[in-house]
Amino acid sequence: MGLALGFAADWYFADPRRGHPVAGFGRAASALRKTMYADSRGAGVGYAGALVAGAAAVGGVAERMGRGRPVTQAALTALATWTVLGGTSLRREATAIGSLLSAGDVEAARERLPHLCGRDPSKLDTDEIARAVVESVAENTSDAVVAPLLWGAVAGIPGLLAYRAANTLDAMVGYRNEKYLNFGWAAARLDDVLNYLPARFTGAATVVSAPAILGSPRRTLKVLLRDGGRHPSPNAGRCEASAAGALGLRLGGTNKYGDVVEDRPVMGTGRAPRVADIHRATALSGVVGVVSAGVAVRVAWALGRKG
Repeated sequence: MGLALGFAADWYFADPRRGHPVAGFGRAASALRKTMYADSRGAGVGYAGALVAGAAAVGGVAERMGRGRPVTQAALTALATWTVLGGTSLRREATAIGSLLSAGDVEAARERLPHLCGRDPSKLDTDEIARAVVESVAENTSDAVVAPLLWGAVAGIPGLLAYRAANTLDAMVGYRNEKYLNFGWAAARLDDVLNYLPARFTGAATVVSAPAILGSPRRTLKVLLRDGGRHPSPNAGRCEASAAGALGLRLGGTNKYGDVVEDRPVMGTGRAPRVADIHRATALSGVVGVVSAGVAVRVAWALGRKG
């Protein structure tokens, strides 16, 4: 019940605009980083371990507060779920960029793109911005919706908070640059591990959800199996390849992140994304989220029965 209510709260209300707990966690993590930073993997392990364990401990306290009180437990789980989910904000941000592109305001769309992804938008044209948005929606559907729901289903409130902590740290320090290559290694690898199964579930859920946007499940599965492992990330490729198949698009290509240029493998065999495909991508993301919420609730119910 708590997972279902938390998912509904995110769907209808999105993230709170002020005082978001994840933002507070980010500020605490930034302060601790200034104290603990060193160009070594050991320092990074201690940094990530302390913060993720701390988030799990807070979740454990919340779990104990609700023990034996079903209404309290459901309410606390719903609050934690709402806190860690970001599906509606993801779709709204993508839609806002799509609206700017449709209105011909490419410069404003470039300024807003960093809200979704880390690539350099300064020289991207309309179609390249559309590709960036579609790819970001595909990948972040797993990070912002599927993974937290599944970890909440199997590990309760500690799972919800620990996952979001690890994912936030990866976004803060999990870069392969000179400063964070060693210090951010632990956060990046932990995020990879925690997203391994959710990313593959996202691919499967996208196959099931493809008909909702008039896509072909057979084509989606074919592209997922053929191209899902070609991405340099062990997880993002499953999400992007399945989205490419469902949308009938061709994703991948050259991406620039600051001074780093990456040539990503092509996934899918359709045409390149256009502005109109942003709406289709957000619709697909929403359906995948609903499917994932249903599975998560069912898994939590089954585990609760066994407990």
